[in-house]
Amino acid sequence: MRIAHHTWEFPPTIVGGLGTYSQCITTALADLGHDVHVWSPEQVGWPKTVVPVPHPRVHVRRLPLFDITGVFPHLLNDDLRNWGGYLSDLITFNLQATGETRLAEGLDVIAVQDWLSAIAGLSLAKDRKVPVVFHIHSAEWGRQPDGGGSSSVRDFEASMAHHADAIVTVSHAMRGDLIVHGWDAGKIHTVWNGVDPQRYRPGIATTAETDALRARYGIPSGVPVILYVGRLVPEKGVLPMIEAVPAVLASNPDAHLVVLGAGQMEGPMRTRIADLGVSRQVHMRAELVSEHERIVHFEMCDVGLFPSTYEPFGIVTLEAMAIGKACVAGARGVVGFREQVVPSGDDQTGLHVDGGNSSDIAWGLNEALSDRVRLRTWGANGRARVLAEFTWEITAKKTAEIYRAVVTKSK
Repeated sequence: MRIAHHTWEFPPTIVGGLGTYSQCITTALADLGHDVHVWSPEQVGWPKTVVPVPHPRVHVRRLPLFDITGVFPHLLNDDLRNWGGYLSDLITFNLQATGETRLAEGLDVIAVQDWLSAIAGLSLAKDRKVPVVFHIHSAEWGRQPDGGGSSSVRDFEASMAHHADAIVTVSHAMRGDLIVHGWDAGKIHTVWNGVDPQRYRPGIATTAETDALRARYGIPSGVPVILYVGRLVPEKGVLPMIEAVPAVLASNPDAHLVVLGAGQMEGPMRTRIADLGVSRQVHMRAELVSEHERIVHFEMCDVGLFPSTYEPFGIVTLEAMAIGKACVAGARGVVGFREQVVPSGDDQTGLHVDGGNSSDIAWGLNEALSDRVRLRTWGANGRARVLAEFTWEITAKKTAEIYRAVVTKSK
């Protein structure tokens, strides 16, 4: 098949899970023999955190962004006008992507990634020339709960869902949430994300690299390291994570927590760390680092901690599991971690906790750290589970089946 892939993030500029997904699924589909044509914006000034995709079947078109904010007062409602340059970037990218995609010959299907590409997706769906599949990785009502967020984003998501030929989402938890919010169950397909078990594998970072990283943070050799990797936003459970630290140190006084990521909660987290008096054993690195440096962090840690309360999938747990690390993961709310991390039995890979409850997070970490041998067994089980269920090849095959079905139905 010839597949059009519209995405706001693509290597070398990756900020979150959407970029990682686009990077890996396009390569995996190409490995299956499909030609994938990617439209993504030229993000000047964004950090280049991963290498570009060098696949001969992945054709990338970078679209320049330009300022159209001068016309906003004449065209937009107050909500959208307040987005300023961000909306200008979205519009210029989407309109160019729409025009070029309409002119591209021989496309079989158009894959639209999240609401960020919905302007193009809605235009192309209206053409009815090529079937459109809407990939939704999270929803505005979950990212901004309690009535927050943008009504315009919610409208984009709902309209894209209505007009798409099929919807692909990332977990059974997310599919259920979409149905609860009135989306057409008959359109919605669940396809788990994956991880590259060759890029993420035990031993990929050297002992010298992990020792140097410990030295950078001032963490002595042999003491347990808990690692959080992700954006610093409320739905990731980052503040309850910090609140849990004193109870963890009461049972594991030599433990250290490393927090790797950036976001709006950095200030409140730093303030709470100081208030709790745990600055010596909580290390915050609020920046985007290279993929390899992130891998070295995984190698250094003993357990990954991901206490999200809204995380429709969450690739970060797979990255940890693929490297052979046990995970303590949030499982309350719309959280795909509970479909990845096995919390009991012979195949156990970690523990489930309530990511909004600091006492429960502390329980999970103390239970995990109570038996370091068992912790390594959980990590080995996690690696085996990834190989069996969560590779990008598996994800690509299931995704291609959905694409073929909508192509066949459209003929």
